[in-house]
Amino acid sequence: MYSVTVSDHVLIAHSFHGEVFGPATRLHGATLVVEAEFRKEQLDESELLVDIGKAKTELRRVLDTLDYTNLDDNPRFGGVNTTIEFLAGYIHGLLGEACRTGRLGPGGQAVAALKVLLRESPNAWAAFEAPLS
Repeated sequence: MYSVTVSDHVLIAHSFHGEVFGPATRLHGATLVVEAEFRKEQLDESELLVDIGKAKTELRRVLDTLDYTNLDDNPRFGGVNTTIEFLAGYIHGLLGEACRTGRLGPGGQAVAALKVLLRESPNAWAAFEAPLS
């Protein structure tokens, strides 16, 4: 399987609910490095998987909806613990939709699977990976 990965970063603020989170229940900030890996079995007639420029632009467009915001104030996340695991799945959904609707070019509509990985630090990260149908 072929893959193309683009990355960017986002700065957020948020807090968590529940004793399991300890001091993270208080408002805190995070800088997350976000990697989006697009996969498919065959390259197109130009030997491309996706238009990498469009992939970078679309990742930035998605991250712009989160960047420099307090996620606690975002109505989409009301009552949700916006862990990096949750955010990986959320971003996956938005990028998957971008693939299906052609915003990554014709090759994007043929992407078979997508993996979104968020790095909280050099020592900790989470990902969400699923096929696109």
